[in-house]
Amino acid sequence: MSHAVIRCRPLSRRLRVGLAAGLLLAGASVQAQPALPGSFIRDLKGLEARLEQAPAEVSERASRQAERLAGGNAADRWARALYWQLAAGAAARRGEHAQAAAWLSSAAGSEVAPAAWREARLREAALQFRAAGKTAEAAARLGRWLEAASAPAVEERWRLIGWLAELERWEAAAARLDALAARPREAERRALALSIYRRAGRDGEVLSLLREGLDRDASPRAWRRAAALAQRLGEPALAAGLWEAGWRQGALSGAQDLRRLARLHLAGGTPARAAEHLARGLAAGVLAGDDRHRRLLATAWEAARDHDRALSAWEVVARQSGQADDWLRLGQLAHGWGEAALTGRALRRARALGAEEAAAWLASLPGGAGEGAAAPGDQSESSVQTGA
Repeated sequence: MSHAVIRCRPLSRRLRVGLAAGLLLAGASVQAQPALPGSFIRDLKGLEARLEQAPAEVSERASRQAERLAGGNAADRWARALYWQLAAGAAARRGEHAQAAAWLSSAAGSEVAPAAWREARLREAALQFRAAGKTAEAAARLGRWLEAASAPAVEERWRLIGWLAELERWEAAAARLDALAARPREAERRALALSIYRRAGRDGEVLSLLREGLDRDASPRAWRRAAALAQRLGEPALAAGLWEAGWRQGALSGAQDLRRLARLHLAGGTPARAAEHLARGLAAGVLAGDDRHRRLLATAWEAARDHDRALSAWEVVARQSGQADDWLRLGQLAHGWGEAALTGRALRRARALGAEEAAAWLASLPGGAGEGAAAPGDQSESSVQTGA
């Protein structure tokens, strides 16, 4: 595949600028231990009330208060975390996502804050880092949040998987996929999982995903779709394997599917399998014995470097087609594989049929082999030209 990584949807405006009003000073959070003095509560509520109208002022005041409370007692440190959260909300409203993320990270690191509150700030920090274009930092924090959260939504797990894929951290992304409770069913998520497993070198998982649902009752369309997806992922060998399985199960059949199977094997680096299928198809009459199919068979044996079968197949093609290019190809192959007699005979035929390149090849043969007498049964150049 080409580089088929599915991008996560961008953060909504609510997430970018929300850190929504009302969350900061929700009663349960503020009353959680350690208890805050009334002066802190009044100041925090006053700043929150001005958050939407004066985010710059709130950001400056809240961050200054947080700095001032460094090194204080437990109540001071809890208030400090709340000021960091408030400053982050103001920064996010101004589009300062990196600063918001940094302040949220500081808030999440407060050891006196309730665990659930710290986890919420950690997730918000991840989202703000993402909005700032700092995906590595976002992934690190979201990963920590997923480890800490009691029952994180599957959407959040997929969010992290998508971020890791964008970072090309294939092994880490594959590990997160392995941890999912269920295989992906949606087309986009399946494509993402396939891309990740392929780049992580997990061919078994790729094949397993592609073959899921492909059983003896699967439709030909399902097999074709799976093979096409493998091709789009840049896996011609896998596509050939899937098509082969569909062919063996009888889901794929006929001349068109057989030609496709042969071409997939050629593209996937298994030309001998392509040739074997083509030879059986020709012998059984599934494929017509025309020039196109004979030439495809010869090409497959040639790619498999089966010298005898390739030369024999190309000679059948050349005799059947009567084309100069086919005789020239036969002569070139024979020359490369040390078949001197066949080389001269094929090149002379090619020259007689008008292949200008054949003359140069004949002239280059050692000892005048190219200009010797025709082998027994070989037609003269004039008879080839006239068809006599």
